Amino acid sequence: MPVTVTQTTITTTSSSSGLGSPTIVGSPRALTQPLGLLHLLQLLSTCIVFSLVASMGIWEGPVGNWSMFTWCFCFSMMLIILIVEVFGLQFRFPLSWRNFPITFTCYAALLCLSTSIIYPTTYVQFLAHGYAWDHAIAATSLSCIAFLAYAFEVTWTWVWPGKITGYMATVPGLLKVLETFMACIIFTFISDPSLYQHQTVLEWCVAMYAIYFILASVAILLNLGDCTNALPIPFPSFLSGLALLSVILYSTALVIWPLYQFNELYGGQPRRSKDVSCGRSHVYYICTWDRRLAIAILTAINLLAYLADLVYSTRLVFVKVFPLPPSLHFSGLS
Repeated sequence: MPVTVTQTTITTTSSSSGLGSPTIVGSPRALTQPLGLLHLLQLLSTCIVFSLVASMGIWEGPVGNWSMFTWCFCFSMMLIILIVEVFGLQFRFPLSWRNFPITFTCYAALLCLSTSIIYPTTYVQFLAHGYAWDHAIAATSLSCIAFLAYAFEVTWTWVWPGKITGYMATVPGLLKVLETFMACIIFTFISDPSLYQHQTVLEWCVAMYAIYFILASVAILLNLGDCTNALPIPFPSFLSGLALLSVILYSTALVIWPLYQFNELYGGQPRRSKDVSCGRSHVYYICTWDRRLAIAILTAINLLAYLADLVYSTRLVFVKVFPLPPSLHFSGLS
């Protein structure tokens, strides 16, 4: 009786990682490539951070909860990305793989950066020196390492020549991530209604923050779902209009918020020393005056982001409507 031998071949595919060499996907060898090693560093650093903090119970209160959420979220999402890359599941992933990894990486970099600053300045400094304090300092250091790893990936994905990526890897896409992240931080500081309910114009500022956070989030979700063609207008025109309106309204908020919060003529409080709530030092508390100042600073940062977004979006629309003649293209550089 003849015996039939069947040979099974495991096929792997390669894609550009933006880190100097192709990334092998659908194989455990993906973990030995530069991008895979960087992902492992991101995974391990966040895993060790929340393990250190959880083992000592040094994460109570709003700041500790936020920090623990950040590290657990970054670890979980990076684990999903590694599983998709190792088993070659990109085409089965429900979101656009051209846009999802870079979007998450940019958010993770911002989250780890904020946690690396907020956790030691508003929590660790109140801990007594000892075993728990040492664990908290080690956790802060590893959080900084995680931030550097995520930031390095974002930088290389953006600047690597010849890398074909989605919209979220472009400057306007990365600015959308920054805009929504800054808006989320603003929301955490305005969680106390007493900051704005005494003035109608301040309520308008809060409404403006919410509206443009939603619109920027819609732009991101449309790219993650590859649904940009579902809009009734061209997507570049939508982005340009959004950026223009955002610049105008954020400019008014940048004037109105400090004016009504720090000017005595409009019921504001110009000096921190006059705020009795700032006389208390507590790990779970940020005084009212500091919240007002933080919102003003974050509004200015977001305005700069929207200005840069407007410049890039307008340039893209202009080039598309008025393309350069062939004689002005630098074909020798391609």
